[in-house]
Amino acid sequence: MNSISAPRAQIHRRSFAPAGAATRPAMPAADPRAAQLRRYEGGQLVWRVQCGDLINRDRCLTVLVQDGQVVLVGPPGETARLTAGQLGQLQAALTEAAKLAER
Repeated sequence: MNSISAPRAQIHRRSFAPAGAATRPAMPAADPRAAQLRRYEGGQLVWRVQCGDLINRDRCLTVLVQDGQVVLVGPPGETARLTAGQLGQLQAALTEAAKLAER
């Protein structure tokens, strides 16, 4: 084993922003329930809230902001049934989306 140690090379880490980051709006103060649901899909910020339908199949509600308006998309041709926890998540997502739409 060699007792002479070479100086360690300094590693410079660069921060790489994801594609489209420059066009992303600043995030409002997030409710933790909404933050778990929020993601960018195709450059569009969306919230997805899990729910069920009337025969207990897994479905989701999608919340997004488009042209300064909040858009709520339900399961196609389905009814969305939410638990109290899922309703809280939807409320948090709608609140956050409304704040973003006001900008």
